[in-house]
Amino acid sequence: MAEPVIEMKDVWRVYAMGEEEVQALRGISFKIEEGEFVSIMGPSGSGKSTCMNMIGCLDRPTSGDVIINGRLTAEMTETELAELRNDTVGFVFQQYHLLSTMTVLENVMLPLRYQGIPRGERRALAEAALAQVGLSERLKHRPHELSGGQKQRVAIARAMVTKPRIILADEPTGALDSETGKQVLALFREINEKDGTTIVIVTHDPGIGASTPRCIRILDGNIASEEAENV
Repeated sequence: MAEPVIEMKDVWRVYAMGEEEVQALRGISFKIEEGEFVSIMGPSGSGKSTCMNMIGCLDRPTSGDVIINGRLTAEMTETELAELRNDTVGFVFQQYHLLSTMTVLENVMLPLRYQGIPRGERRALAEAALAQVGLSERLKHRPHELSGGQKQRVAIARAMVTKPRIILADEPTGALDSETGKQVLALFREINEKDGTTIVIVTHDPGIGASTPRCIRILDGNIASEEAENV
């Protein structure tokens, strides 16, 4: 049987706050198989953002094992973690994080440059990704000329252009109206079904949790429930 693309084994994350300790994660364990579409849901302060940072190789556990794409992150150097992030994980954020001085096309080409891909190939791959999210007519626009929904589509194209095994989305509909949010979720669903990309959405919104095939609920640093939803 193939190994899971994401695995957390008894993961604790404790932060020192002056003389006090804050237990952000308290021994959580779960697996996410390749090709799954999963939400990690919880209120503010529940530990879901810390969990996201573990999956995205942005933080390390205090104890326990975080295994991403078959690699134990605790044993990796900072350079190796950066390479794993660039090769394996595509990030989508609530506030888009697009560079205002670049066009839509240049924003999507950027992660390919970090991979050393020649410019002509970068352009072709970026154009294909933007076509998949329905923005072929916006290649020369800059972020300030786009709606919120269009900016998020650019961010999704940028995340998927490197063909990552995992797309990790942090509150991707938080800055959008409800209808645009539904369209963005439908786009994630399409990418998951068409490309087989593992999608993990971190959210506080129960509606998003109910819309994904599987929802992991986190509360006070523990897994409160883990179940498939009726979608």
